[in-house]
Order: sequence, then C-alpha cells, then structure tokens
Amino acid sequence: MSEKDLMDQEEIYSKVLRAGRRTYFFDVRSTKAGDYYLTITESKKFTHDDGSFHYKKHKIYLYKEDFQSFREIMEEMMDYIIEEKGMEVISERHRKDFKKEEQNGQSDSAEQSTGSFTDLDFDDI
Repeated sequence: MSEKDLMDQEEIYSKVLRAGRRTYFFDVRSTKAGDYYLTITESKKFTHDDGSFHYKKHKIYLYKEDFQSFREIMEEMMDYIIEEKGMEVISERHRKDFKKEEQNGQSDSAEQSTGSFTDLDFDDI
C-alpha cells in the first residue's frame, strides 16, 4: 500500500473536541476489508515543574456491530447523570478560584500519578 493510500485511510473523517487540558479526537477509519470503524482518543496534557510537558493518550476502537449497544448505554449513563446531578459541573477543579492543595510538598492531583494505565480517575468526566 502506498504512503498516500495509508494517509487516505487515516483521514476518512475526523472531528476534534477541545475541553480544557483534554482533547478528544473522533476518527472514522477503514478496515483492511474497506469497512469503517470509529476511534475515540482522549489526549490529556500534563505539565512538569520545569515547564516541559507530555501527553497521555487513551484510545477506544468502536466497530459497527457495537454501535447500537454502545449508543444505548452511553445515552442511558448520560441521562442518569443529568437526572441525578443536573447539568451544572460541581467538581472543585472546575471552580474559577480553584487552586491545587499541596500536601507534604506533593500535589494531590492525578497529574502526579505514576500509576499504570488502569489507574484512572473519572471524577471530572
């Protein structure tokens, strides 16, 4: 497969959602057989004390045979959250006057986590 064919395969259709330090990429891609599937990538920027930064990325591959079930569960979960908590964001992290609290010289935030991929914090999703 030529380089142009690979680029075409990667750029079928894309949308980007920027949300603070997070960016979500929604990309339609093609299987080898020519069918389409969706990838959803969360990219989160982490800044080090020295000003340098890195990104952590997490990706979901969603195939057509799972679309309907995924959509139903996603809508159910979002509806449940809105019914239970409303649309207002109540996380301290989203307050305009929020400042990280220091504890023994170490930040308490997930940014300082050096855990494995499975150490996820969903408090602000």
